[in-house]
Amino acid sequence: MQPTEVRRARRILLRSGKSPFDVFPVEEALDQDVIATNSGNLIFSDASHKILETPGTEVVSNTMRTEVAAAGLINEEYDAFVVPLANAFRPSFEAGLKRLTRLISRLKIPVVVLGIGAQTGLNYNAARLKPMEPAVREFVSAVLDRSASIGVRGEFTEKYLKDMGFSDVEVIGCPSLFMYGKELAVDKRTPALTAGSRIAVNGSHSAVQKQGLGKVIDRAHARYPHLTFIGQNLSDARQLHWRDLSHPNAAVTAIPTHPDHPMYREDKVRVYVDPVTWIDDLRAYDFSFGSRIHGNIAALLAGTPATVLCGDSRTLELCRYFDIPHRRIDRLPPDLDPAQLYEEADFTGLTGGHLERFERFTGFLDRNDLENTFTHGDGGAGFEARMKELAFPAGIRPWNDADLASLTSRFGWMQSRITELSLDNAQLKRELERGTAKQGTAAPSTSVYRRARRVVGRPIRRALQSGR
Repeated sequence: MQPTEVRRARRILLRSGKSPFDVFPVEEALDQDVIATNSGNLIFSDASHKILETPGTEVVSNTMRTEVAAAGLINEEYDAFVVPLANAFRPSFEAGLKRLTRLISRLKIPVVVLGIGAQTGLNYNAARLKPMEPAVREFVSAVLDRSASIGVRGEFTEKYLKDMGFSDVEVIGCPSLFMYGKELAVDKRTPALTAGSRIAVNGSHSAVQKQGLGKVIDRAHARYPHLTFIGQNLSDARQLHWRDLSHPNAAVTAIPTHPDHPMYREDKVRVYVDPVTWIDDLRAYDFSFGSRIHGNIAALLAGTPATVLCGDSRTLELCRYFDIPHRRIDRLPPDLDPAQLYEEADFTGLTGGHLERFERFTGFLDRNDLENTFTHGDGGAGFEARMKELAFPAGIRPWNDADLASLTSRFGWMQSRITELSLDNAQLKRELERGTAKQGTAAPSTSVYRRARRVVGRPIRRALQSGR
């Protein structure tokens, strides 16, 4: 009798800051930047992980590493590389796009891109993207050499790529809104917003400082005592947890994550390093609004009504595709009240068209030979059960405490980190000395090690100086 051959699980390498099952203390999450500078990234990467995890498929996070030298190992150990992306076609990401292209060009396994977008203004004028067009062409060509098609966020990006001559382009939106499969229920729980309503607001530094959102937040703060600002940037999180003002964004005192803002002092600001706690907390809110697309998608996933204030093509095309209630941020009235947004928000298009969009998304996965948990697995039940067994940190709050417990936890982490760095530096010194001894050259001077310690220890010193 022939022995039964055990089929190896298919392994997918997923571009993401961390696995959904990785639990990091807040200090560690900020130190390692597991949110890849913006916690909105984890909304669509966690959704992608859940969607792709089936009984025959193992999904592994690459922790955002783009190491060209690792291509051989990836080819040996994985069966596909899946790349969820947001606004990757933008000038500030050109270098990152080129690194991804170099890696993909060396891969022999399928490479599938989920929901990439081009970023320009609200007028959909692609002129500002012209200088990076060669980089975009090389990236898309490398991907299409290894997949059936490329998935884009919306109408603008589809036209942008088709105008370049690419035909295998599919509009699939963003994986984030398919976190719960074909189910998406969003209901207004109250006829109108009142002073007692719980409202979440979000916004980028640019939207707050330059596009008028800061004034809207200040007025809403005066009218709605239970208003909470939810930040997303790494700099926002560090301002809350460490009072770290070293980032250039720290100059924006109008944003509620700044220690000088009244909402900071009143403990009405949060930043999340895990989507599960973010979404769970938003279930208790009546409404969410602001310029952050994934901040509002987190609310929609929680069943909470939300309106996006679109400031560029990436948010506008996604809102149009999913029929998310939205307004152009450049046309906001000076006296905007979130109650107006809530009253006019209509979610019939979002929820009514969700099944069709979900089937289009899973069809894209099928054409690219990717199974999904809703068609080929348990619908994500195992994923959700595993998540419930884990204890994720709560949303980061403003550091307004001066009690011993608050100081002990922070300085305890700093001390342990300094100890780790000291051991690492000692090991590095021994290795360098062994290397120079073998080569018969003079060992580096102690000033080299001092400079290394200064560079490595800089984040710790910043935290010590700004923490209070």
